[in-house]
Amino acid sequence: MDPFRELGRSLLFFGALLLLVGAFLYFGNKLPFRLGKLPGDIVHRGEHTTFYFPIVTCLVLSVALSLLFWLISHLRR
Repeated sequence: MDPFRELGRSLLFFGALLLLVGAFLYFGNKLPFRLGKLPGDIVHRGEHTTFYFPIVTCLVLSVALSLLFWLISHLRR
């Protein structure tokens, strides 16, 4: 395969990915769920401190990234 064609394909893929991430960040507050504020995220508010651990958000992002990387590796074959 021509190296310029492969470079163009990669640039198109990363451009589309950047567009999706930008759209998600732009329209994120209109979504019915908010990453970082999902049910199951642990928040403990003390008198002078706040401890926040977004465990469910971490799990959702982990699954989404795993599926994305699997899809990328599957399409490269």
